[in-house]
Amino acid sequence: MECLRNAVIVAMVASSWVVVDISNAKESRLVYPDARRGDQVDTFHGVDVPDPYRWMEEDVRTSEEVADWVAAENIITRKYLDGIPERGAIEERLTKLWNFERFSVPTKTAGKYFFLKNDGLQNQAVLYVADTDDGAGRVLIDPNQWSEDGTISLGFMAESDDAKHLAYGRKDAGSDWSTIYVMDISTGEQLPDKLEWTRWGGIQWNAVGTGFFYTRYPEPKAEEQHQALAINPAIYFHQLGDSQSEDTLVYKRPDEPTWSFEIRRSDDNQFLVLMISRSTDPQNQVFFRRVNDSLDAPFRPLVEDFENQFWFLGNVDEQLYFLTDLEAPTKRVVALDVDSLEGGKSIREQMTEIVPATEATLEGVTLFEDQIVAKYLKDVVSQVMAFELDGTPMHAIGLPGIGSADGFSGRQSDSVTFFSFTSYVAPASIFRLDLETGKSTLIRQPEVEFDRSLFESRQAFYTSKDGTRVPIIVSHRKGLEHNGQLPTLLYGYGGFDISLSPYFSVAYATWMEMGGVVAVPNLRGGGEYGEAWHQAGKKLKKQNVFDDFIAAADWLISEKYTSMPKLAIMGGSNGGLLVGAALTQRPDLFGACLPAVGVLDMLRYQNFTAGHFWRDEYGTVDDPDEFRALLAYSPYHNVRPGTEYPATMILTADTDDRVVPMHSFKFGAALQSAQAGPAPILMRIETRAGHGAGTPTTKKIEETADCWAFLWKNLGMSAGE
Repeated sequence: MECLRNAVIVAMVASSWVVVDISNAKESRLVYPDARRGDQVDTFHGVDVPDPYRWMEEDVRTSEEVADWVAAENIITRKYLDGIPERGAIEERLTKLWNFERFSVPTKTAGKYFFLKNDGLQNQAVLYVADTDDGAGRVLIDPNQWSEDGTISLGFMAESDDAKHLAYGRKDAGSDWSTIYVMDISTGEQLPDKLEWTRWGGIQWNAVGTGFFYTRYPEPKAEEQHQALAINPAIYFHQLGDSQSEDTLVYKRPDEPTWSFEIRRSDDNQFLVLMISRSTDPQNQVFFRRVNDSLDAPFRPLVEDFENQFWFLGNVDEQLYFLTDLEAPTKRVVALDVDSLEGGKSIREQMTEIVPATEATLEGVTLFEDQIVAKYLKDVVSQVMAFELDGTPMHAIGLPGIGSADGFSGRQSDSVTFFSFTSYVAPASIFRLDLETGKSTLIRQPEVEFDRSLFESRQAFYTSKDGTRVPIIVSHRKGLEHNGQLPTLLYGYGGFDISLSPYFSVAYATWMEMGGVVAVPNLRGGGEYGEAWHQAGKKLKKQNVFDDFIAAADWLISEKYTSMPKLAIMGGSNGGLLVGAALTQRPDLFGACLPAVGVLDMLRYQNFTAGHFWRDEYGTVDDPDEFRALLAYSPYHNVRPGTEYPATMILTADTDDRVVPMHSFKFGAALQSAQAGPAPILMRIETRAGHGAGTPTTKKIEETADCWAFLWKNLGMSAGE
């Protein structure tokens, strides 16, 4: 976008950008709400650490002081954002681009096809059931009918094997808490069954469809519902028609209150496989028993440590197949014959390799009746291969381009499966894959008002601080001149073994239409290059992630894409931590920062809701070395008074019970107090919203419009600064 001079702005009208005269405007420095500083000091391993905003840990629903501060912050933020002339045009363009049909990958059960569809601007996607995989189908569940503002959403769901009943979770205001309901699929009738206080673990029906296994937590105190630790889960079996109080306890571990469980039934109805995790790390324990055993029968141990990942894929007779990182950082497939286990011999020694590890990272595997479909990530790009059940390679599965494929699920007896394909410039299309022929057929392709031919993505590699080679994908309008003045959005995550592969985003598309550049590096801590890449960015090595991100910023500047005043950084959750750490370590490097729902107080994160799951990722203050590492980068504890910080808008939500909003509250108050420069430090605190899942479309559009307007103003895009 050509830079503009002095008293002009650029506004979006339809799909064109036009220049509009404005008068000279100078704004005074913002005055922030008073935030009381307390005298709380904690001592860790002989080190005194002040925590002046400890009072902000109280729930906004129960603390008048916190609620008043939040309201005052939102007033300031709303006035600031609504005062940006371009914001309305940006929201209008976002709304127009967002208005296209979007489909999920369908699943097939007993001849019925289930899929989610959003007509465009519906707040929540609608669940449909159809008789053909490309049919229009009929509405099964429309969550938009559950609330006027669209803040009650559909969570996890599972249909019985005979496709007669559907069990589904219903989530309120973005909370991780779900309530399970059951419906008759043929009539749409709601059954009286209602199961409360579930969060994760999913639903596993029995073969005859008369009940299902699920995981629930103890009921929290009303005032602690969105704050207290989520601990002591247990697996129960629910018989249709019974009250929840009659459900049968199947498994619990009161001696290990922070462990979590997932139970799977083999497709041939022979085995129940129990997988136990102690954190968000993929490494897990494995137990099993026969389906025809009584509900209270004990599970037999297979793997009783957390040294490796063993994700159950299915079975062929007595052989259980697993995806594992055992002796394979990029992962492989192994099988174990449970009918001929040898006592006194390690389970690991008795496993047979089926699909060996390769240089590419094995992301996902589905076991079908006569083949294995394996999805790989090769330098952040999807590749898919089919193997025979003994691991003999069959053929590559063709993809429609360079991008990200997802799906390939199904029952072992299925002869077809489905997948989606997307990239930074192409929205997700849905394909049917014939497993017998290996042929893919396009069944749904969205039509969006975005001319992908005008834009391009390029992958490059840069060198981090310690010499590590890191990939980055840069997307923008074709023909942009590398003049060092392009407004650039650098987005990152770097953690929890999560890979950032290319995907279409209306937000990114709009930003690129505005003349912006989108840059996404694949930082250590993610899963792009397997478990070794993950391990290189966790616990005592977490600083590597921040170094990779800062090096990406330096590379964008050296490649003449942008310069410090034109460079913005953005990330959410663990990515919010990333932005907070980069901001406090290099405040001189960025023109604007957008940390969203971030983990920002690294000394107390484990005391709230899901925080205890992250201990293996971050480490805790209980260990002296881990404490020192956490303190060294914890964004809240590294805000320095008298520092000129770049323009920053911190985003969170009042019902976020995964990364509780106290992280953002404390960090924002500290940053506002410390700010020595003229740049704004804003708090955008969404109401009736959570960590992101289930957020209504209207709220997504409004939030994105606020973010892009904030960047437009603070990167000097309207004034050509």
